[in-house]
This record gives sequence, C-alpha cells and structure tokens, in this order.
Amino acid sequence: MSDALSAIPAAVHRNLSDKLYEKRKNAALDLENAVKALITSGDHDKISKVIDVLIKDFAKSPQANHRKGGLIGLAAVTVGLASEAAQYLEQIVPPVIKAFGDQDSRVRYYACEALYNIAKVVRGEFIFFFNDIFDALCKLSADSDANVQSAAHLLDRLVKDIVTESDQFSIEEFIPLLKERMNVLNPYVRQFLVGWITVLDSVPDIDMLGFLPDFLDGLFNMLSDSSHEIRQQADSALSEFLQEIKNSPSVDYGRMAEILVQRASSPDEFTRLTAITWINEFVKLGGDQLVRYYADILGAILPCISDKEEKIRVVARETNEELRSIHVEPSDGFDVGAILSVARRQLSSDHEATRIEALNWISTLLNKHRTEVLCFLNDIFDTLLKALSDSSDDVVLLVLEVHAGVAKDPQYFRQLIVFLVHNFRADNSLLERRGALIVRRLCVLLDAERVYRELSTILEGEDNLDFASTMVQALNLILITSPELSKLRDLLKGSLVNREGKELFVALYASWCHSPMAIISLCLLAQAYQHASVVIQSLVEEDINVKFLVQLDKLIRLLETPIFTYLRLQLLEPGRYTWLLKTLYGLLMLLPQQSAAFKILRTRLKTVPAYSFSGGGQISRASSGVPFSQYMHQREDGNAEENNINNSHQGINFAARLQQFENVQNQHRGQARNKVNYSYSTSSSSASKEVRRSEEQQQQQQHKPQASSASSSVVDINRPPSRSPRKGPGQLQL
Repeated sequence: MSDALSAIPAAVHRNLSDKLYEKRKNAALDLENAVKALITSGDHDKISKVIDVLIKDFAKSPQANHRKGGLIGLAAVTVGLASEAAQYLEQIVPPVIKAFGDQDSRVRYYACEALYNIAKVVRGEFIFFFNDIFDALCKLSADSDANVQSAAHLLDRLVKDIVTESDQFSIEEFIPLLKERMNVLNPYVRQFLVGWITVLDSVPDIDMLGFLPDFLDGLFNMLSDSSHEIRQQADSALSEFLQEIKNSPSVDYGRMAEILVQRASSPDEFTRLTAITWINEFVKLGGDQLVRYYADILGAILPCISDKEEKIRVVARETNEELRSIHVEPSDGFDVGAILSVARRQLSSDHEATRIEALNWISTLLNKHRTEVLCFLNDIFDTLLKALSDSSDDVVLLVLEVHAGVAKDPQYFRQLIVFLVHNFRADNSLLERRGALIVRRLCVLLDAERVYRELSTILEGEDNLDFASTMVQALNLILITSPELSKLRDLLKGSLVNREGKELFVALYASWCHSPMAIISLCLLAQAYQHASVVIQSLVEEDINVKFLVQLDKLIRLLETPIFTYLRLQLLEPGRYTWLLKTLYGLLMLLPQQSAAFKILRTRLKTVPAYSFSGGGQISRASSGVPFSQYMHQREDGNAEENNINNSHQGINFAARLQQFENVQNQHRGQARNKVNYSYSTSSSSASKEVRRSEEQQQQQQHKPQASSASSSVVDINRPPSRSPRKGPGQLQL
C-alpha cells in the first residue's frame, strides 16, 4: 500500500475505486495532471510505478468498481503522457484489451471508452496491437449489452480511421484473422467483417483483391443470410470486387473458380445467381488461367441450365455457349477426358435441358477432338447407349447424332446396332415407343442401307423367335412408311433388274423370313409378285392367327397409300401383271369377309379393268364379270413384261429363298406348338388334381351320384378340344 500511496495520492487512489462515476472521473483528471507533472520533471520511473499500481490494484481487482477505476485511470495516464505515451503502450493496452472479456457489462463498456481515448492519443502507434484489438472488437460487435455494442461501434470507427491513414498496417497478418472469422453465423459479426473488408478495399495502398480468394467463400456464404441488410452489404462488396477484377491485369482466377463452382450449387437462389454471374465473367476474362478448371466450371454450369429461376438459366446458357466457343487444344492443358466425365454424369440428370447440353458437349468434342474422345469412349459408351432409352425424344435424337458420329468407325457401328437390338429385346415397350424414331434417325445420320443390312444380319441369328418376328415387323413397317427410306424402297423396286437391288433384297430376306407378312410386303416392294403368290400359298393353318391378320390388315391399308401408287397403276394392265393379281386375290382369300380390310381390297380389285394385252399387242376386252381364273390361264411364256422380268431374276434363287422361308417358319411353328403343349399339360395337371381332391371329398360324404358326375367331368376335362373342319362363311377358325 505504501508503494501505491507513493505513486498515487491517497485521495486519488480512494476516488478511483468509488462507485460514483463522477468521483472516478475527477480522480482520473487529477491523475492526468499528476502524470503531466511527472513528464515535465522527467520522472519516468514513477510513471511506470503509477501504471503498475493501476494494473495491479485496480484493473486486476476482483471488485468491479476498482476495475472501472483502473480502466479510466489508464486512459487518463495515456492522455497525460501525450506524445510520450507510445513507450508505455505495452504496459497500458494489454489490460484494457483483457477487460473486453470481463463478465460485468459496465466494465466492458469502460474498456471500450478507455481504449477509444488511448487510440485518439497514440493514433498510428496503435497499429502494433491491431490484431488483438480486432479480435476483441469482433467479439464485442455481438455483445449482449446494447451499450457495449454502441461503444464498440464507436471504437471500431476510430480504429478504421487509424488503419486507413497508417502506413504500418500489415494486410498479410490481418487476412488470416479475417479468414478465420468469415464463416461465423452471428449477424452482428458478419456486418462487422463486411464493414472491414469494404473499408480496407477502399484504401489504395492495400491490395485486398490479391487476397480475395481467402475470404471470397465467406462473402458468398453471407448472401444467404436471413438478414436483408447483410445480404445487401455482401452483394455490394462482391459487386465492387467483380468490377475490380474486370479492370485488373493480374487476377488469380483459379482459386476463385473453385469457390464459385461450389457456390453455384448452393440451395440459395441469390447465391447461385451471383456465383454463375461471376463464372460467366471469369470465362470471358480468365483465358489460359481457367483451362484446367473447364471441367469443374462445366459441372457447375450444366445443372444451372435447368434451374427453376429464369435469370440463372439465362446466364448459365450464355456461359455454356461462351465456354464451348473457346478454341483450346489438349496441348494447352485442356482435359478432354475430364469434360467427357462431367458430360457423362450430367446425362443422368433429372432435367431434360441439362441432358441435352451434356450431349451437345460430347458432340462438340467429337467434332473438334475426335482422336482424344475415342480414347475415352469406353468410359462413356455404355452411358450413351443407355441414353437411347431416355424419356425425351429430343435427348434420344441427340444421342443418335453422337452415336452416328462415333459409328463412323466400323467397330462402334456394329456395337451400336447390337446394343440397340439388345435393348429392344429387353424392353418391348421401347420398341413400340421409340423404335421408329431411333431407326429412322439412324438411317438419316448413317447410310440407311448399311443400317438395315446390319439389323438383318443380327436378326437372322436371333434365338428369341418371337422377338425376331416383332422386330422384323417393326422394321418392315418403317421401311414401307418412312420418307427417310424412300431411296431404299426405290432400290428394292429394282431388285429384279439390277445387282444392287438384288443384293439388298437377299440381305433383308434372311431376317424378314421371321414374319410372313413382312416377306410378302418385301416382295411387293421388290415387284417379285410371283414369289409373293407362292409364299401366300405356302402358308398353313397355324400361320393364320390374330397377329397375322392384324399385320395383313395394316398391309391392305398401306396398299392404298402413295407408297404403293406404282402397284395400283400396274393393276391397269392385268395382262402384264397377272402374278400381282393372284397375290392380291390370295390376300383377299385370307381375310375374314366381314373385316374392313376385306372390303377395302375387294373394292380395289373390282376396279381392275376387264381387258388385257393380246399376243399381237391389241387390246382385247373381256366381259365385266371375267373370272380370275381366266387371267391365271394366260401363257406365262408370252410377251408379258412381268414374265420376262420374273424369268431373269438377276441371280435371285427364289426356290432357295422359299426353302429358307419355310425353314424359319417351321421353327416358329415348332415353338408355338411347344408353348401350346406346355400350357395344355400345365392346365390339365392342375385340373386333374382338383378333380381328385373333389372325388375324395365326395367319397367321404358317400354321395355316389355326385362321384359319378365328377368322374364324368374328368373325362370332359382330359379330352382334347375337338376341331370342327367346318367354318362359317367369311370366318377363319383360329
């Protein structure tokens, strides 16, 4: 106590710890004057003793009023020291900063007041303690006491002024402090941090842009804050930095690109929009720096193309086009494999627009860097094949374009067609929904003849006969009806007169054998009418089923379309095309008389003129009721053009073709019989068990008449169904 009294007068010592603020304030003024006197006398040792007493007896006291007095006393000493205060700051400032964490809010308030007065005196010398002061202010900005917050805010403004005018401030030491606190969620702390970032960025001598990657993620994190004011402040800071980036010749795009890519997938809409906007500018400005980040950027852009917010979609599409238009080579660090990997992943997106753009990227890379893409093709080929089953027609069409680009290589062409057939086999609904679309598009993108030949080769060896028949029927319908295959149809029309047509006819015939109606249609296209008639007459009862009649109905209706105009015009000359008439009448005989197709074909045949060319080239008219047999009895070695054509055949062995057709149809008939036998045996066995169970129950009940009836039912059930050879008029027993 004697040391304290020798350093500080007893009255001042007593009043500094008084509970009344006025007494403490007066004591501080007395202390300030005393220190000034010591400075004048040059007694620095006593000044140090005064400071030590204020720290030990007051600032570190367990009593709150003593601590308050100590803080106001330290500030008074600093004011008294004036220009000499700098050499005592290491003694004065630490206890004041420590008081920022005091449990008493009034002590914390006086600590802010004391440090404010100290800072006003020392100004630039204050920077030495900046990191500790910044840390303390960051905590006080979120203080529970409003008065403490207000005092801290005033102190913060003064510190900012000191920092902006100081040339001793170290941004390198400050950034780690800032980065450490950027992810704090407290709104007051966030406002405090954004305020410091904005202030420091406004200082010309401080390069905040160079350190932007260190706190950029934190700023983006604030964009989703619940407080509108914080979001607005963060957005304002980001906008300012983006403008600086545009004007700066040297920017670290790479590190920031990684942050932007992550933020582009934020659940917050405003954060996504800001991130994709930055990415858009980076793609335009980044140049070579961003080459190795292209894959990551693309991974961020593609999902945003399908964003629910239109503004994001617009910016994402613009960025995507900008990125795709950049000319860069693998030698520059462009990773084709990484881009393909991103596109492959996005093909599984739930959004159609994203899948479409992913395919556009694969197509672009295939055109620009074909060699490199083929090196990675095994990584994406299965995904591309599966995409053929996509629910979107637009996606399927793009997938086919990519496949067509890949299929320029024979090995991939074969693989593509094989997988297509496999998919159609595994999913019949895919064949029904997309079969025509896929085959037609492939025929446009690739050579139609090549596609059909390959399909025919695969189906020729197909073990699943039912699928082969269905697939052939689908291909046949596409061949007949699709405008894209008109050249293929024209080639088939010349099957009997030129080599190319003959080879195509033979190639398709092998697999078309799986469907009688497909063979008949193929013969009509090829104008091989005699063979068509022979095929019709080779059909047996088992062949004429519901499926056959449905296919026949379709063919009859197709005969009335422009595709078969040439065939209908040939009916004007029945003498030249007798086998055509026989074929059509053969089809008519297969149709039920009450069917619409029967009426259509019969109406058409009624319009056939009743005249034919005679041997001398004169027209000889027959009666209107001329029977079909009169046409069929004409000499087949006459002058009729059809006979000449059919006799030449251009090397087509129709007898061998017919044998081939019958062999395949025998396989179908055998399979059908096996199915019927298996079904019959299963149902018969089940029925027998049921009857035996019924008999046992009836015997237990000793009802003999009922047992006799059950026995009779056994005979009825086990007796094979009888087939009546008699049919009603115009009806076909199936």
